Amino acid sequence: MAGLVVALSGCNFLPKSEAEAQSRVPGSQQGGGVTPVDVAIAKTGVLEKPIEYIGTTTPVREVSLRAQVEGRLLNLNVDEGDPVKQGQILAQVDDSILMTTLSQEQAELAALQSEVARAETQVSNARARAEQARVELNQARVDAVRRATLGAQGAISKQEAELAQTAAQTAEQTLRSALEQIRTEQKAVAAAQRRVEAQRAAVAQAGERRSYAQVASPINGVVLEKASEPGNLVQPGGEIVKLGDFSQVKVVVISFPDSKGANIRVGQSAQVKLDAFPNESFSGRVSRILPVANSIQLTVEITIPNSNGQIGSNLFARVSFEETKAPRVVVPKTALQEGEQGSRGAGEQGSRGAGEQGSNPKSKIQNPKSTEATVFVVTGQGAQAKVQARRVQVGDRANSKVEIISGLKPGERFVARSGKPLKDGEPVRLSVVSEK
Repeated sequence: MAGLVVALSGCNFLPKSEAEAQSRVPGSQQGGGVTPVDVAIAKTGVLEKPIEYIGTTTPVREVSLRAQVEGRLLNLNVDEGDPVKQGQILAQVDDSILMTTLSQEQAELAALQSEVARAETQVSNARARAEQARVELNQARVDAVRRATLGAQGAISKQEAELAQTAAQTAEQTLRSALEQIRTEQKAVAAAQRRVEAQRAAVAQAGERRSYAQVASPINGVVLEKASEPGNLVQPGGEIVKLGDFSQVKVVVISFPDSKGANIRVGQSAQVKLDAFPNESFSGRVSRILPVANSIQLTVEITIPNSNGQIGSNLFARVSFEETKAPRVVVPKTALQEGEQGSRGAGEQGSRGAGEQGSNPKSKIQNPKSTEATVFVVTGQGAQAKVQARRVQVGDRANSKVEIISGLKPGERFVARSGKPLKDGEPVRLSVVSEK
């Protein structure tokens, strides 16, 4: 029995859990010295999730209805939260004084219109007198010619002939006076008509001022606030009610860092989530970007459609912005070999701990601003699989991921992690966690 115990101890068996752990160590070599590697398929993606910015909803437009005339507020027909239609009468101010003023202006207009009628009658009378004077002038001229002929023949005296000539001249003067009277009366008519037009404008103005006593909604919207109550005396410019247009909704993000705002443009798409609607996401666009006074922050406004009117005011909103640059291939940092040694690095980083420097400092990512690195691309299948070192252009880095600007295309297979340093053309064996 003792000999059996000694024999077993000499075999140096490991516990099952330790043996399995050792078999999973990337650096262990199995299968005839072929290096096991974790293989991934190149895909486009993002380095980090979009940052969510906090904002609140407001109507796309707010309208403050104010009194335009002085008077007592007789009634206010709406309450906060009530929907209103364009043209709907919301409030009524006492218009008794305005009505009296309108009646006076209308009476004055009627008097001036009567004056115009009288002046036009005078013009007609002057024309009648002028016509009579014209007839008398024609007759006087005929008589003057006839008497002049008779006087020359000695049938009548020279005095009678001269009297006929004088009568013709008098008739001509009478006609000229009648024509002048017509022009005078016509001027009086024109002056009276101008006074009528001016008074019509006064009547229209008085009527418009009376219409100000009715406060109508200029938009389709919702009552946001009542600033007065029936019975109050309102003055011109005094607010009565505030309305909001919710055909669209603005989400206002005030605390927006200026450094992030450099990547935001007017018209850019944004995704909005509202706590009031946890199962919905709303698409909007950046409508305005405004600097905050004496600050390095910006105010960004995002407009989202709200045709059904379900989104109200002052709702808590979370806003994220779509990337403006084209999508790129993203790989884990462990897939990169920095520096000039293309035959090392991808596996060496995977075989050491995150904080271990190792014997070769180039095996780790030392320079976050480097623009070139090596990625090992996998070619062949099964036992024919081998790696090919390829130089790639490296972009931004974040969250243990790296953007590949060029050199690696979506769909290509690459070594994400290796059990040991790799060389160009080296055969490899795909691990069980590799992507097929």
